[in-house]
Amino acid sequence: MRYRPLGRSGLTVSELGFGCASWWGKPRFDERTALGLVHEAIDRGVTLFDTGASYSAGEAEPRLGRALKGRDASRLVIATKAGTYHAGGGRIARDMTPAAIVASAERSLRNLGLETLGLLQLHGPAIHELDEPMLAALAGLKARGLARAVGLNSFDPAVIEHAIGLEVFDAVMVDYNVLRPEREPLIARAAAAGKGVLAGMPLAMGHTRPLLSRLKGPQDLWYAARALAKHRGELVRGQHFTFLHRLPDMTGSQAALAYLLANPGVSAAVFGATRPAHLRENLAASGRVLPDGVMARIHAAQRVSR
Repeated sequence: MRYRPLGRSGLTVSELGFGCASWWGKPRFDERTALGLVHEAIDRGVTLFDTGASYSAGEAEPRLGRALKGRDASRLVIATKAGTYHAGGGRIARDMTPAAIVASAERSLRNLGLETLGLLQLHGPAIHELDEPMLAALAGLKARGLARAVGLNSFDPAVIEHAIGLEVFDAVMVDYNVLRPEREPLIARAAAAGKGVLAGMPLAMGHTRPLLSRLKGPQDLWYAARALAKHRGELVRGQHFTFLHRLPDMTGSQAALAYLLANPGVSAAVFGATRPAHLRENLAASGRVLPDGVMARIHAAQRVSR
């Protein structure tokens, strides 16, 4: 495993991080398997684990806490998110007030069994919510030692652009993958400003693979249903990238991750996995270099699929 600085935060993270969310955190997914994935990731050199207060209907944080119990977390960077929470009945509620963010951070520490969060991220804030009281609250969390770094996660480039200019933020998480090359100028500006950049959805949620080829278990059905309901456009665009899954020397997932890691502005790519084989496959992408010909084909597919 290779490691990179998280911007100028003073933290170093594995260039591949493990995402603890979605099916991984659901009670329907076997607890022993879920915890085993975290343990194997740690044993294989992963130091960045990303979750959120609202993930998996509020179950992801406590499950990650159980996985970390008895493990030396001092060298790990545990990242979570605040500002959204599970409100019951499958609903995700939102509270981006400074008091709610502080309370969420304190609750996350209890859920995770930690004294300090490696990274606390605002989960989808609006620009107007990044006001002086909010910035003061985030600075206060760092001053109290409750978070070593703070950042935000957003799919809105305008929000990321605004955060780049705010001193309190150490990192940003953006949706970056082979289907989203338009994020690259934004990533370059964030890195130039000293912000760590986490690439979320690095495998494009599997949309570069034909949908039917993915269906091997209940988690695959769940992810496929979500894709059909919310991401039909990405499924169509992803068909231009199916060649990634026919490369002779690496898998499609490894190629997609190597593409991201070729960007020097990226601190880490955060992926999820519910099978040990997939975890190992993805972690083997660390240090892999895409041949020039494959990179050229990716760029050509990106032009065609816009």
